[in-house]
Amino acid sequence: MAMLEVKDIQVFYGMIQAIKGVSFEVNKGEVIALIGANGAGKTTILQTVTGLLKPKAGKIIFEGKDITKTPGYKIVSMGMAHVPEGRRFFANLSVLDNLKMGAYTRKDKNEIEESLKMVYEHFPRLEERKAQPAGTLSGGEQQMLAMGRALMSRPSILLMDEPSMGLSPIFVNEIFDIIDKVSKEGTTVLLVEQNAKKALEIADRAYVLETGNIVLSGDAKELINDDSIKKAYLGE
Repeated sequence: MAMLEVKDIQVFYGMIQAIKGVSFEVNKGEVIALIGANGAGKTTILQTVTGLLKPKAGKIIFEGKDITKTPGYKIVSMGMAHVPEGRRFFANLSVLDNLKMGAYTRKDKNEIEESLKMVYEHFPRLEERKAQPAGTLSGGEQQMLAMGRALMSRPSILLMDEPSMGLSPIFVNEIFDIIDKVSKEGTTVLLVEQNAKKALEIADRAYVLETGNIVLSGDAKELINDDSIKKAYLGE
């Protein structure tokens, strides 16, 4: 059984249909990439899966439970964490306080401290800057903070929306190395990313989205060599 099953979801903004009957699944331990142009519906899908938007039709099943109508805050406590586009941290709070916000659904203080150590191991710069206001971090460090905050909830699946957006090439490589490492340590990843090449390099499988429809899917290593993908998304 798949960890996450999205079944024929349809999502509207008013009268405009953004998602037109999309279905896909994510198995435990996989990195799944959702790729597509701006406006294809990638972010809408993540927001629907995590309870921020409600589909007009279709179902979302997470670890065997129907979460289609479950509010977002409950979905987090079930083991799903969302790193949104634009990072959305608390700029005036310290790095440490932002990280602790990620553990708000957890009660065991010792386990929270263990998670904090794990986050600092992944992101040593966050430990160096733990007392700084989060708003003073660079773009790459802010993305690290958003990822670290999500990992503080100890998710079984991590949903990431455009983690490389606005970052320098060095930070892009660093962020993708960390995503790869987190997945190898056992966290399942659903990745929405415009940098199709980077996404396909670390993904197991991928789905290609165009104007609210999945038009192609398959093994990521095969898709990265597909001529239509090269032409449309890899600039080749």
